[in-house]
Amino acid sequence: MLRPSPIITKLILASEQEINMYNLPISNDLNISALAKLFYATTNSYKYIFFTSLLDILARRKFDNSSSISFRELIIEMLANAWYPHNFFKLSFGSQDQIAKKLDNLQLDFNKFKDTDKQQLRQEIENQDINELINDLMKYVPFRLIRPFFANHLRGIKDHLVNFKITELSTNLFEQIKPIYCFNSVKYKEANSIILHNDWVEYFKQNFVIVKGWVAWEWLQYMQKCNQNVPNLANKLFAPQKRESLKKQTQYWKIILENQPIKCIYSQTLLDKNNISLDHYLPWSFVAHDQLWNLIPTISSVNSSKSNNIPSNQYLDKFIQLQHLGLTISSQQISKMKWLKYIESYIADLRINQPEDLLNLEILANAYKQNFNSLISLATIQGFVPNWIYQNNFK
Repeated sequence: MLRPSPIITKLILASEQEINMYNLPISNDLNISALAKLFYATTNSYKYIFFTSLLDILARRKFDNSSSISFRELIIEMLANAWYPHNFFKLSFGSQDQIAKKLDNLQLDFNKFKDTDKQQLRQEIENQDINELINDLMKYVPFRLIRPFFANHLRGIKDHLVNFKITELSTNLFEQIKPIYCFNSVKYKEANSIILHNDWVEYFKQNFVIVKGWVAWEWLQYMQKCNQNVPNLANKLFAPQKRESLKKQTQYWKIILENQPIKCIYSQTLLDKNNISLDHYLPWSFVAHDQLWNLIPTISSVNSSKSNNIPSNQYLDKFIQLQHLGLTISSQQISKMKWLKYIESYIADLRINQPEDLLNLEILANAYKQNFNSLISLATIQGFVPNWIYQNNFK
């Protein structure tokens, strides 16, 4: 099962420990204040994705700065990084943002990319004609990103001349100002790669987790404005990593099946406790978690067929009844302390007042329907396909 990097998740969820310019690691030789201003007054996603991609490339190169990084490599990494939040999790990048449209035009197969290091995805993008994308997306962001390093030099410069000036300044003042990078040409129109300053490469190497977490936090703040009310947003910004086992959740449902024959709510097949597949009723790529309140046992063919779709409303009552049955039997079959541990997510996420209310079908149904109606509407708006109905092709 896929999950975000635990380091990134920990950092971006710790709102009370917000990372800002005052606790980025200091340096006597580098302008950390300028680094902290990279994302000031940002109105689209490009800078966040560009800088994240730059860090990812550096890490993959093991911080070897012996060669430049081409615009092409950066674009491939940017598209790969943007693919997961846009295509996998269906997040919005904002009304002014064009990167999502660029991704849609590539028509990458949603079900094809399962590798957590994005290697297969990057290769698929590399194989496509992306020259136009490079020209479009690299017009501004590589130049404007390092603008804070030249704030004094750019005062009074007309906007259409800023990129030309930054290209010159980053090269001519590379050792004096020490921007993060300069370009492979002093001429704006001829630049097609970046050359990182060795001091910044060393800084990123020594402080990688903190800097990556800071960027993640800034990225989260921007995306929250574009995706209000989206559940578990912090877990949807990056390529998922290795997913956790559903062993505990499977064991829970095996306890139920040992005490009560149960049919799959979709196929009406009698379930075998030794051969069940757990289904995320609301797609995992929408909720981005494995909480029990969204999991029910089914057969593998149903789970494969359902994929990333939202079930038809005709299944909701059956789903709630099955959840109620599970809660009732589990409350009778396991210790109270263990049961209370199992139901923590029900209480918190369904906003149930007390544990005993979970055993009242009417209260449970009202809680589910109140929460699911809004979640399903939101998921549909985001692009998840609703009204899925199981079709048994073997009948």
